[in-house]
Formats: sequence, C-alpha cells, structure tokens
Amino acid sequence: MTGANDELVLAEHRGPVLVLTFNRPAKLNAWTDELEDRYFALLDAAENDPDVRAVVVTGAGRGFCAGADLQLLRFVGEIDEASALDRARRRPRDMPLTLRKPLIGAVNGVAAGLGMVEALYCDIRFGSPSARFTTAFAQRGLIAEYAISWLLPRLVGHGRATDLLLSSRMVDAEEALRIGLLDHLVPTGSVVDAAVTYATDLATRCSPASMATIKSQLHYDADGTYADSVTRAGSLMLQAFRGPDVVEGVASHLEKRPPSFPSLPPVRSTDVPV
Repeated sequence: MTGANDELVLAEHRGPVLVLTFNRPAKLNAWTDELEDRYFALLDAAENDPDVRAVVVTGAGRGFCAGADLQLLRFVGEIDEASALDRARRRPRDMPLTLRKPLIGAVNGVAAGLGMVEALYCDIRFGSPSARFTTAFAQRGLIAEYAISWLLPRLVGHGRATDLLLSSRMVDAEEALRIGLLDHLVPTGSVVDAAVTYATDLATRCSPASMATIKSQLHYDADGTYADSVTRAGSLMLQAFRGPDVVEGVASHLEKRPPSFPSLPPVRSTDVPV
C-alpha cells in the first residue's frame, strides 16, 4: 500500500546499498514535516533490513536540500512556544546520527540551513562540482539550529565554523573539500554513482558489526578523554574477539577470498509504513 508522502523521498536498492533521494526538485528539495517523516521511516526500515548494509542520500534535480520550506514559515512569528514544542515528532530530528550502518551523502547541489545539517549528519560526504553549502540561519533571523554549533566546529574548526555561521556565506565545492565539509569531490560523472561505489565497497568488504561499533566509538569519544577511549576500546576489543566477525575477517584474508560477514540484528521497530 502506498501513501501520499511516498514520492517525497524515493528509495532504490542497488545491491546492498539503499539510495534515498529527496524528491521535491521544483523546491530544491526544501524540507517539510512530511518529507522528514518519510525519510526517517525509510532509515528505520533500512536499519532493520539485513539486505541493506549502507545508505546513500541525495537530492533530485539541482539541489541536495535547500533547508526548511520558507513558505511554511511565513507565519512562524504567530506560533507560541508551547505550540512549537508540541509538534508530534515521531523521532528526534538528529535520528540519522543513530543509524548503525554507514550513511553516505551525495551532495549534488545546494545544501542550506537544515539541508546542510542533514548533510553533516552523514558519515561521509561526496560532492559534485555544483555542491554548495550555506548555514543560512543568521540571514533568516534564526539561531544555529539542530546542534550545528556542535557538529560544524568538529569538522572545520572553531574559527571557520564561526565564519560560516555568522556570515551565512555560500561555500563552493572546492572550498568545501579543502575545509572538510566534503570528503570526496567528484569532478566528472555521477556523484551518486561514486557514492554508491564507495558504499558498496564498505558493504561487501567490511564487517557491519565493526562499522557500527566504530561509529559508536567516534560518537562517544568525541568529548571524552584519551584514557576513556583506551578503556572503552579494550572492552570492545574483547567483545569482538568473542564474535564471529574476527574469525571470518582473518580467515578470508588468509584464504584470499571476499569476506562473508553476518548482517546486523534488528534493533528497532518500524512503526510507520514505508
């Protein structure tokens, strides 16, 4: 059964990789609550699908995501605080950060405001020559939303983050690569194809359990001490030695064959149809 919001984010399986495409090209894929619900439901389904080992997210047409749909914010000044906080959100806005599987951004155009935040939620970002970033918030009378003031300095440094947040200036693809907003710049060909090739390599050569654990380590160690990181790594290493993935990883290397790692077990129910 399909719903009215199914076309807002398209889903395409490419082997072990799920490609999700924000699909409001006439609006540069501007964000709405309905688009968010669809995107997060698809991520939930991917989390629990053993056949999906990595996710690539991109935008249809000329943009990745132009941020919140400003037509829907025209009367925001009339909304009281209680109404704003009461919005029935099924999942937290930073839900993409909780995905255990690799989330790869294929930034094909402008990523502005909330769209830039969504790009920063990705583990790795590929960009086409037309990729552009702007925080946009200060030019709209807003604040640094959705923890971008935490995320951005960790990618580009405090000074550059301050510049980008205060000025809301546009950053082109080459500068984005140079300062760390992009990890890979794809000068020719399809940025989505390049991201899918990378994601497929992760999906076929790397242990899903290892990648999930490494993502968790990066998250929890970001604000911890070196000693805490060493202690946590020691405990996790013992757990890994007791699991099947180390045995398979070593055996496949010695036998010069592709590894066959088990899929991650499901962790959450999908309460929204996709």
